[in-house]
Amino acid sequence: MNKQSLPYTVVFSFIVCFVFVFLLSLTHQATSELVQLNQELRQQRAVLRALAVDFETDDQIRALFADIEAVEYDDMTLYRVQRGGETLYARIFAGSGVWGTINGVLGVDREVTRTVGLEIIDHNETPGLGGRIDEPWFKQQFTDKPLLDGRLEVVREGGTEGQDGKVDAVTGATGTSRSMQTILNRELERLQSVLGGEA
Repeated sequence: MNKQSLPYTVVFSFIVCFVFVFLLSLTHQATSELVQLNQELRQQRAVLRALAVDFETDDQIRALFADIEAVEYDDMTLYRVQRGGETLYARIFAGSGVWGTINGVLGVDREVTRTVGLEIIDHNETPGLGGRIDEPWFKQQFTDKPLLDGRLEVVREGGTEGQDGKVDAVTGATGTSRSMQTILNRELERLQSVLGGEA
């Protein structure tokens, strides 16, 4: 068969594509269980961090997460843990950012008067700008942060340390900062509505 002919090119291309697609499919099948386990571990890690539970290894994550109770309220799954004599709750959230969905976990106290922690699971925000919402300095602002009238405000001017209900925005990422404020206040309202009725 002439290597310059159209039939040769078509057959050769088909064979090469078939081999690579077959290998890709095999790899996908071989790793799908591991990928799922890693996604579950990533979510468990985020819940523990939002509840300010310390851990060092993946085995500790699994053991500690087993002690966290998943409870249902009005079709909403919350994660509950007892820590230091108080009950804390975490909720996995998803909300619209500037470039896509922001997924994370927000931890609060039983009365929803303060945030315990915030962890971002994934997002599509611009690296170096809105993408900075998953940097430690941003998330640490939500550690034991008292709320102001049950809400949070993301402030552009900065200097919010010690101010109830206020956290610093990400410089150069006004849209992402506004989105985070909207998402978190929506989640706080939901948490207040379901936890307010619990005895």
